[in-house]
Amino acid sequence: MNVLICGAHGFIGAALCERLEKSGHTVIRGVRRAVAKNELEVDYTRDREATQWDALLQGVDAVINAVGILIENRQHTFDEVHTKAPIALFDACSRLRIRRVIQISALGAQCGATPYFKSKRAADDYLQSLSVSSWIVRPALVYGSSGASAAFFRMLASLPVHPLPAGGHQRLRPVHVDDLTEAVECLLETDAGDQRVVDVVGGEEVEYREMLSIYRRSLGLGRFCQMSIPAWLIGVGAALLNRIPGSMLTGDTWRMLQAGSTADASATATLLKRPPRSLRTFIDRDAADLLHRALSSWRCILLRSVLSFVWIWTAVSSVFLYPRDESFALLTRAYLQGTNAIVAFWLAAAIDFVFGALTMVKPGRLLWLSQAVLIVTYSLIIAVTMPEILWHPFGAVLKNLPILAILLILFSEDTSR
Repeated sequence: MNVLICGAHGFIGAALCERLEKSGHTVIRGVRRAVAKNELEVDYTRDREATQWDALLQGVDAVINAVGILIENRQHTFDEVHTKAPIALFDACSRLRIRRVIQISALGAQCGATPYFKSKRAADDYLQSLSVSSWIVRPALVYGSSGASAAFFRMLASLPVHPLPAGGHQRLRPVHVDDLTEAVECLLETDAGDQRVVDVVGGEEVEYREMLSIYRRSLGLGRFCQMSIPAWLIGVGAALLNRIPGSMLTGDTWRMLQAGSTADASATATLLKRPPRSLRTFIDRDAADLLHRALSSWRCILLRSVLSFVWIWTAVSSVFLYPRDESFALLTRAYLQGTNAIVAFWLAAAIDFVFGALTMVKPGRLLWLSQAVLIVTYSLIIAVTMPEILWHPFGAVLKNLPILAILLILFSEDTSR
């Protein structure tokens, strides 16, 4: 079958191209800038009349519309990309009697009130009104190793503290992109009949907070904490990031998350002739462990070595190299004099040395946390009593920031119990 896939350079479109080509279909890749022989130039900001599609559809048996955007801009609006251009395409398909049309919509478009959902629903409804043989596919949140949202959630899962919007109780049933593309392939040969809409979802419904913890375990990472973020604060952040290119948090995505993304999995199981994959299997454990071990084999020892050297060198230089009178002068500015200054000097040097030694011989989350607390305490005292050091060109205190970043990484990746 000759299949035109519009949006072939997108996450879902590219996966569909790969799947259908492996199955023996002739795939014509609809892209904005055609450079290869199997690519066809389509522009959803330009091709908004049915007649503009006539020449593009010559020799095509089936059309899959996988074009979509999450954020509008001056060049690409929901109305153009999700509604007007697809309607023109569907009209042309109907007039030219294309054998099958598949519209990749979104779960929630059937009743969602966001501009994203409304624009998708308008095209879905129009396609259903035509006599052309068609399917409307409404996938849940789609996971794939190359997907932007999947990468974003993996990043959140890797953090030692998981930020949970409004407690993270939103219900989700993520679907793996391989299951989605397999379902679409089945629909190319499945007669729609009266049922022209199918929800494609994964095999397990979870809360948002559960999804992050499952991804973290799949990545081979250790313990973590969860922190609920008030809904109003997420709303403010979404408003501020609403027009930022590449932002995963916008007004629309926040409202979509609040509504959840789940449905009955029976239709997906019927299409696939098996239960859809559970998100616990999305990240291949062996691959994740190998990647984590490969990175940890050099990254952890490098960070610990550098950190240990900084602590030990600070102790040695304080006791043996730096003029002690100048050290006590600094302590005086921090309101430490006489015996208190002497005790503070030797105690600080001892702590620095012990921290440096423990970093190499007995690392652990408690050690990283203790070091971070000490660094923040030092920095706050200096900022209050000697603020001019903050803007010193050598940045002696500001260099604490990368040290804190190292501690955050070590704390996040520590797998000790």
